[in-house]
Amino acid sequence: MAFALQSKARALNIKLAPSKLYYGPRWIVLGVNNVCNLHCKMCDVGTKNTTTNFAQNLVGTHPMNMPLDLFKTIIDQTKAYAPNAKIGYAFTEPLVYPHLLESLEYADGQNMFTAVTTNALNLKKHADNLSKVGLDELYISLDGLQETHNFIRGHKSSFQRAIEGIEAVLKTRNAPKIGIYCVVTNWNQDELGAFAEYFQQFPLKELAFMHANFTSQTIADEHNKLWFDKYPATVSNLDEFNPETYDLDKLWSEIEKVKRIKSGFPIHFAPELHDKSLLNTFYKHPEVFIGKGCSDVFNNLMIKSDGSVIPAHGRCYNLKVGNIYEQSLKDIWNSTSFSEFRKDLRKSGGYLPACSRCCSAF
Repeated sequence: MAFALQSKARALNIKLAPSKLYYGPRWIVLGVNNVCNLHCKMCDVGTKNTTTNFAQNLVGTHPMNMPLDLFKTIIDQTKAYAPNAKIGYAFTEPLVYPHLLESLEYADGQNMFTAVTTNALNLKKHADNLSKVGLDELYISLDGLQETHNFIRGHKSSFQRAIEGIEAVLKTRNAPKIGIYCVVTNWNQDELGAFAEYFQQFPLKELAFMHANFTSQTIADEHNKLWFDKYPATVSNLDEFNPETYDLDKLWSEIEKVKRIKSGFPIHFAPELHDKSLLNTFYKHPEVFIGKGCSDVFNNLMIKSDGSVIPAHGRCYNLKVGNIYEQSLKDIWNSTSFSEFRKDLRKSGGYLPACSRCCSAF
């Protein structure tokens, strides 16, 4: 009952006064480092294109690793201002963050919920300690079965090492809940059903297929005609990935296979596209919006390794809305630039043109 009332209050706040939020964030997303140990073909960081908004949000700050003192400051302020917020280690690859275990232990000591998003290349060696330091949930990104995943990630044994890590974690006492997340690409479009079947052997929290997030040059150009001065957009995640190469008949057949699986855990797609025409719209007509608009900007914020804060997470605009070294978390949450951005989104119907294929827009 209490959660339902809070949700209604939040929705009313967003509708009537989007520039002034009377509640705290639900997620504090941390860019704990600026390095990745794989080379994903559908990611600007993996293809070494550092000029895009996406890459700048992930690897554009210094120092390379978030100082432990800064991390502790973030936890202390979150505990004081938004004690129910969840802490997400997200970018770029948290399992190579040198302060990983000490920071998780500190957060656990403050009774904060923690989640780590990882490619799981180094998971096996951390398995025992992740359970001991109180990690709540582990989100593992895998892009297909062994041959496909290893090709996409540019590493000959990344899939095998991830599976070994999952098995090691599940053997530990007080193991964190595990979710598997797979980006749907032209390289794995013909094995989604087999992928979902393979993971039925594990007691997962969920398995999710994420339709690819990207910004085409055409969309960026149209966006910048309206918003370049405030929220400039760039092409994103299209160096090696090409939405035009999908076989949508084959992909739709695989989606139907997944839907028929009697799974021991939830399986879903983001977004859920309920007929093949919507699949065509998503990949071939990115100018058409799918979804009701961005909700993450009203619930999340991301803090980079230098203390700077941007809206929502790494896929958002490279808009600095504050810095933890200069302002409190409470002040940043309703800072002038953050509030104006939320207001502009609401006035524009929930999203701006370059938001059309961001995961927060669905």
